[in-house]
Amino acid sequence: MSDIRNIQTQTQTQTQTQVQTLSPQQVLKANLLALSTVELEERIRMELDDNPTLEESVAGALSDDSEKESDDIYSAGESNDQADDSIAERYADNNEVQSDYGDDDGWYDYYPSTKGPAVNIPVAESRSFYDILNEQLGERDLTEKQLEVARYIIGSIDNDGILDKDLQSISDDLAFYHNLDATVDEIEQVLLVIQDFDPAGIGARNLQECLLIQIRRKPDSPLKELQETIIANMFDEFTRKRQDKIAEKLRLDQKTMDEVMAELLKLNPRPGSALGETIGSSRQHIVPDFIVDCYNDDEISFTLNSSNIPTLRVNREYSDMLDNQIKSGKSNQRDAAIYLKRKLDAARGFIQALKQREQTLTSTMRAIIEKQRTFFLEGDESQLKPMVLKDIAEMTGYDISTISRSTSGKYVQTCFGTFPLKFFFTDGVRKKSGEKVSVKKIHSIIRDLIANEDLASPLTDEELASMLLERGFKIARRTVAKYREQIGIPVARLRKR
Repeated sequence: MSDIRNIQTQTQTQTQTQVQTLSPQQVLKANLLALSTVELEERIRMELDDNPTLEESVAGALSDDSEKESDDIYSAGESNDQADDSIAERYADNNEVQSDYGDDDGWYDYYPSTKGPAVNIPVAESRSFYDILNEQLGERDLTEKQLEVARYIIGSIDNDGILDKDLQSISDDLAFYHNLDATVDEIEQVLLVIQDFDPAGIGARNLQECLLIQIRRKPDSPLKELQETIIANMFDEFTRKRQDKIAEKLRLDQKTMDEVMAELLKLNPRPGSALGETIGSSRQHIVPDFIVDCYNDDEISFTLNSSNIPTLRVNREYSDMLDNQIKSGKSNQRDAAIYLKRKLDAARGFIQALKQREQTLTSTMRAIIEKQRTFFLEGDESQLKPMVLKDIAEMTGYDISTISRSTSGKYVQTCFGTFPLKFFFTDGVRKKSGEKVSVKKIHSIIRDLIANEDLASPLTDEELASMLLERGFKIARRTVAKYREQIGIPVARLRKR
């Protein structure tokens, strides 16, 4: 019988896959788009300090020729392949100096499309809980990477102190917007540090985790063990107020059950509210990114608030210097030419990104006004139409992620107050008739019902659901409870007088 042997062989195969990568210019555009007006001003100042070829244009300092060039600055900002070829030919032996952009014409000046007055909306002076959390962050021994992850997590915590964002999404956002590669496990380790901050419950990902964090901070005792068991293993029964089932499963007498429930009801489901306002004194005022005006003939106009954004241009002296170095072709000027070319390209790319940001924000705001026209004319929150990011993306032709960046952290001043752009995005609820209305409408109805309730016997969520059903809205009790919490109204037992 012949021996049968296993022979291992190595083979090499070649496969073709598509990998999407972002260019530095695309990353820059995405980063600038996510900035608010105040943050953009700071970013421009940093760029001016870092790049000597980029300068702020002083009013009246332009020559006649430059003024003519700036008349059609936006259309002239597109690349000019013919001019690009001429520069490459004059320095054909130096690939590093070849331009990715066109002629300098049209790149020198960036003029924001609107120059309206800056509008500052004063708010009450207070420290934000973001300030307080960042102060506690400074007391921890973390690496630079962990600090950057922590700051992003803190910025993602909502007004109630809850992190309403899954860790994978945070990992994706850090990679895309901040060029930071952080795994879910690494993010979770940083999150655990934040969850150790005061007040207890900050940074929890849901109500159950929020309550467990608070319980685990308590001194050890038999009562603490019971509380943790109930929230960890019988959370559904707890939220449904099924004390009889809890007592039966844990074999608790009524006295012990009452003591446990009394302690659980002392827990704070909204730990963020204990730290004050979200914005606070770190920003003494809100600078709106958009200003909307309405007229008697139901006309609506808006401007991008860019009064404090400086006019930028590429420094012509440096551009001429590069041109002369290219013409001379001297080898001892090669390094200087490469350095200047990189800085000039960076300045032009920055100006292009600013113009793209303005165009994107303008298109996005125009679509929001078109969709929510009734609100901008009347100011009635209940008149808001159901609207999600996808709706604006389809109206503008932009990607949903672009709309998300365009609206995050941005504010609009209207005739009825100043609102975050996210305020206008709301889910829809379908009535029995088939009509779809905004969740804001449901919020308004719930407010009205509770405002007129008997304080001796406040309306329960079940009763609110029944009253909404009479108005044509079939909404589950849990959903009613969620809407009630969204508008900051406590449960019935806490409203009882």
